[in-house]
Amino acid sequence: MLIVGKKHGIEIDYPVQIGKGFFIAHPYGITINDKVVIGRNCNIHKGVTIGQENRGIRKGTPTIGNNVWIGMNSTIVGSIHIGNDVLIAPNTYLNSDVPDHSIVIGSPAKIISRNNATDCYINNVIGE
Repeated sequence: MLIVGKKHGIEIDYPVQIGKGFFIAHPYGITINDKVVIGRNCNIHKGVTIGQENRGIRKGTPTIGNNVWIGMNSTIVGSIHIGNDVLIAPNTYLNSDVPDHSIVIGSPAKIISRNNATDCYINNVIGE
C-alpha cells in the first residue's frame, strides 16, 4: 500500500518509518523502500531514490538520521547509516556510511566534515 501515489510519481510504502518534520520539496519521481528508516526533520527533493541493495556486504536498506537534507536526483542504497546533520548534494550516489555533521557530494561520494552542515537548509523543523 502506498502512502502517496501516482499523481506525483511518489512511491512510499506504508511500513516505512518516517520521523516528524519530514518534508518533500518538488514531489515528483521519489521512491523510498518500505524497510527504510528516516529520522526527524529530513528533507527530500524530486528524483530521490532510497532503496535496497540485494546482495553483497551492503545487502539491505539505509537508516537515515535527524536533520538530513537530500538533494535532487540523489540515490541512497544499501544497509548504510547516515548520521545527523548531513547534507547530501544533488546527483549524489551514496552506498557507504556517513558520520554526523557531514556534506556528501558526487559519484563516487566524497564526504566532507562540516559542523552545522544543514544550517538554513532544513524546512519544517519540528522539535522532539
